[in-house]
Amino acid sequence: MTLAAAVVVAVPLIATASSADQRGFSAVVRYTENGIPHIKANTFSGLGYGYGYAAAKDNVCQLADLYVTVSAQRSEHFGPDKPADPSFGNASTNLASDLYYQHVNDSKVIEQQLRQRPPSGPRQEAREIVQGYVAGYNRFVAERRITDPACRDAAWVRPIAEIEVYRHLHALATTGGLGGAIDQITSATPPVTQSEPAAIPPDAAGKVAEALNVLEDMGSNGFALGRDATANGKGLLLGNPHFPWHGGRRFWQAQMTVPGRLDVSGASLLGLPFVQIGYTKDVAWTHTVATTRTFGLYQLQLVPGSPTTYLVDGKPEQMTSRKVAVQARNADGTLSTVERTLWSTRYGPVIGPTLGLPLNWTSTTAYAMRDANWGNIRGLNTWFDIAQARDTRGVVKALSDTLGSPWVNTITTDRSGNATYADIQVVPHVTDELAQRCNTPLGAAVFPNTGVTVLDGSKTSCAWGNDPDSVVPGLFGPARQPQLTRTDYVANSNDSAWLTNPAAPITNYPRIIGNVGTERGPRTRMAITELTGERFSRQSMQDMLFENRSFVADLAADDTAKMCDTLPDVADACAALRHWDKTYSTWSKGSLLFERFWMKVPSGSWKVPFNAADPIRTPNTLNTDSPAVRKAFTDAVAELRAAKIPLDAPLGQYQYVVRNGEQIPVHGAPNNLGVLNMQVPVWDPAKGNTELLHGSSYIQAVSFDGDRCPDVRTLLTYSQSTDPTSPHFADQTKLYSQGEWVRGRFCEHEIVTSPQLKIVHLRG
Repeated sequence: MTLAAAVVVAVPLIATASSADQRGFSAVVRYTENGIPHIKANTFSGLGYGYGYAAAKDNVCQLADLYVTVSAQRSEHFGPDKPADPSFGNASTNLASDLYYQHVNDSKVIEQQLRQRPPSGPRQEAREIVQGYVAGYNRFVAERRITDPACRDAAWVRPIAEIEVYRHLHALATTGGLGGAIDQITSATPPVTQSEPAAIPPDAAGKVAEALNVLEDMGSNGFALGRDATANGKGLLLGNPHFPWHGGRRFWQAQMTVPGRLDVSGASLLGLPFVQIGYTKDVAWTHTVATTRTFGLYQLQLVPGSPTTYLVDGKPEQMTSRKVAVQARNADGTLSTVERTLWSTRYGPVIGPTLGLPLNWTSTTAYAMRDANWGNIRGLNTWFDIAQARDTRGVVKALSDTLGSPWVNTITTDRSGNATYADIQVVPHVTDELAQRCNTPLGAAVFPNTGVTVLDGSKTSCAWGNDPDSVVPGLFGPARQPQLTRTDYVANSNDSAWLTNPAAPITNYPRIIGNVGTERGPRTRMAITELTGERFSRQSMQDMLFENRSFVADLAADDTAKMCDTLPDVADACAALRHWDKTYSTWSKGSLLFERFWMKVPSGSWKVPFNAADPIRTPNTLNTDSPAVRKAFTDAVAELRAAKIPLDAPLGQYQYVVRNGEQIPVHGAPNNLGVLNMQVPVWDPAKGNTELLHGSSYIQAVSFDGDRCPDVRTLLTYSQSTDPTSPHFADQTKLYSQGEWVRGRFCEHEIVTSPQLKIVHLRG
């Protein structure tokens, strides 16, 4: 199709009360297959304008819901006792969410950062993109062309201000820290009677990991291949983030171009107007959720008789209190003001007990949380600078100069065939020596296994340290953080940096960043097994991901089938396992049975334990003599029979999503089965796996060759739009079901020859 044959739509600005702040913006949005926009403008503000309008057109209800959250207005619109938005934290109710975000907003921490010069404050181009984004979003809202029934006539869909975009970015950055303690922050109150700290439970480490890990619903695979591991001797990247399929951490795909200044394509989290995972003509990168603990706890020694006063170097220091007020909707529709006093210290907010952990605020002890991402809105600078990089060294420089990456590793490759892993991000400056010297007994109990510190808050010598190459006090500089460049490959599947490439183990980093010499997860073991000893093309990399092989099945399925032969009344289960292909493809028979079995097998049920000298092959050999393992299998068989699910049914018949009444089979499996194409389904005891919570989301396979255009295939598994009336509500979900991909159209001739090209001119 030629450009002249394309559908061209001019959308002039209609007169509205909010038009004044939209004058002067203009952009061209060119849509190709599956509703992917290629946004082009002569200015950065115009670029943001096109992005904001196009993003709102696809996802206005979800975006508006995010702004209600960060503006602390959920109780006003939806009621205080309803479940909260889980996008950025663990708040159990709208009221807890509102109290926390109002506390953040009242602190003016974001306004303070906006007054700073880069890198602490946004660079000018980022400010202009945000300015334009707000104008574009507000224009769509003003036009009232909303078709999504979830918010078509909702009062909470309203124009936004620029500060709300930065609040959103800040909420995302603190998801892995303060976001995990919202209930504890908003419920912490001084004791009214004399009390003593509770004893440390024997499973304290496990409780800490469970209680404070909001990022547990996110993972990822990132594989960067260099010239020695690719068929054409150039760089090749597979980005496979495992993010939620619903809510505010969905991706949205776009290309963003200002001629001569910026040209980048990929995906961003909804409402953040810059590509976070993507590619340019020279570089491709992806992120994986890191093992770094971006927060730490401080144990406070209180002054006798004054539970809001704590000692620092023997001197009393008064906690600060802030009365937070939010509006809440009553049952009769009227509004009431709800007030609560929140307490804070020099380290951060005071927190209360969580999941049985002994963090009670007593007459002698209190606990405060310090989040290294507090005040971090530097991410826009980071992603802008990455898009300017010409090679992987430029990506590392962007990460190092900004330290804006909040809780993720970066895996990148370039046209020259370099492959680089860089866990350069926000990391509390807690050396192993500081942790050894300053951890309290609770900290000593949890730190080795979790990396969470509980430091002595009564000593200034226990404060986080500083590095001369860190742009922010209290953080490790980039020189202390794990990095590796290879010409074969680097890979990460949410384990620590240790085995990024087994040929060059990384060991010289602090425990707070991750562990060394410990058991790797099954996806890591599968990835290293697959990547070793083969030269890959873009197609073979895609095939590897969608083969859906299970590393755990390769280890244990045959032994499970043999065990099955010794159990009563399970002959049909034994036959299903013997004929199973050990994959989680939609046609695989027996895969659901093994999944339900493995979900019940106790951890550590191996005869051969982990051996750091053989970390990929160990542990192995399922302990089929274990009564717990045998019971897990018979329970799984009983579970499927109760649901009337045949034990040899194809996976896709009982693992699916429903979109607009259509059942769409999906492939993949939960993390603990070692399938690279990870998916975490919702189990319905009567129907099977009937929805997906999180897993493979925006996927990109990027190959460089002699052509200046990168050779790209992408897939947004849950599709571009959350609006069920949109043609792009489930189109890519169907492609994902069939194992198909979307051609990446980056260069001009690729865009204008799209058979589905539609051009929209936006003028303010």
